[in-house]
Amino acid sequence: MTKPPSDMSNGGADDPEAPAAVTRQDYPHLLPIQTRWMDNDVYGHVNNVTYYSYFDTVVNCYLIDHGGLDIRDGRVVGFAVETACRFFKPVAYPDKLEAGLRVGKLGNSSVLYEIAIFKDGEAEAAAAGHFVHVFVDRESDRPTPIPVPIRQALEPLAVVRPVRAA
Repeated sequence: MTKPPSDMSNGGADDPEAPAAVTRQDYPHLLPIQTRWMDNDVYGHVNNVTYYSYFDTVVNCYLIDHGGLDIRDGRVVGFAVETACRFFKPVAYPDKLEAGLRVGKLGNSSVLYEIAIFKDGEAEAAAAGHFVHVFVDRESDRPTPIPVPIRQALEPLAVVRPVRAA
């Protein structure tokens, strides 16, 4: 991870069109994550690719624990088709983190997860991004409807956004 430009270090507050700061209270599910020594890069902070591992961890732990996802023998699996991340401030080993999870969009066979990474005790995110799963039949690799138990587990995490006037 590189240090974010000064206009991003506060969530883009210098840009009047930038969204407000990403805060812990906006995420209904939080998962503690301990950084590891190997997460740090030569610059002394967690490398950018490691954030995607944190994203994958919070999503899949939630699906297994709350939605009954069977990663070994289940007929339906989730394939990651898109990820993105914005970095606001560095984290480093031995920081304790929490990954916040919410659902931005719940479709028929896909879900857009919105994820933020917080340092322990801090209200504003160190990084935030999204992760899209398409649920597919394991044998055919073709999209299939999200299984009912997984859908039911994801619905409470769904973000309600106001409708914009045209």
